Amino acid sequence: MGIAEDLPILESRLTELITRYEQYFIGLEKREPLKLLADVEQLARRYANAPITNTMYKHRYTNLIARLSSYRQLWNKTVREIEEGRYSRDRFRARLRDGQQEGRRGAEQPGRSTASDPELERVYQELLEARKKCNLPVSSVSREKLAATLARQRPELSQKLGTDNIRFRVVIEGGKPKIKAGSAAEKPRNSEP
Repeated sequence: MGIAEDLPILESRLTELITRYEQYFIGLEKREPLKLLADVEQLARRYANAPITNTMYKHRYTNLIARLSSYRQLWNKTVREIEEGRYSRDRFRARLRDGQQEGRRGAEQPGRSTASDPELERVYQELLEARKKCNLPVSSVSREKLAATLARQRPELSQKLGTDNIRFRVVIEGGKPKIKAGSAAEKPRNSEP
């Protein structure tokens, strides 16, 4: 077989390898596709020192080798992150597992927002009223977006305020509604302008 026959094989196996690695990283494959990787690398090395006289084949081969090399670096980095426990999928699973364990223990920790949280509903209603007072549209505001925003900011605020018991309030500053956070132990301030 010559390079003309090997290039389509190399390209199809590289595509299959990329797919298998993606499946491995999202958890569909249980093992890293090392055998397929070795086959692809062996096929790629076949023409590493051979002179390729056809410019089209040489360009295609060079592109495939560069693609394999860049993917190989990405895969090595991702595998290293998995081994060190820093890979985002694994961190997500750990957080999910920890959250399920908290839920099994009983009541939620104080100050945690959920979709049925009365504090979330209060802040949502205050935000709607403030936007109406400022003649701003309310159609872009949803409970889900607000809950996601508050949940995303809560860890940083907990660290900054030194407590997990956080109270949010809506104020109008400069003609725009803003959500302010403080410790629930603090006396709530009047949000009227």
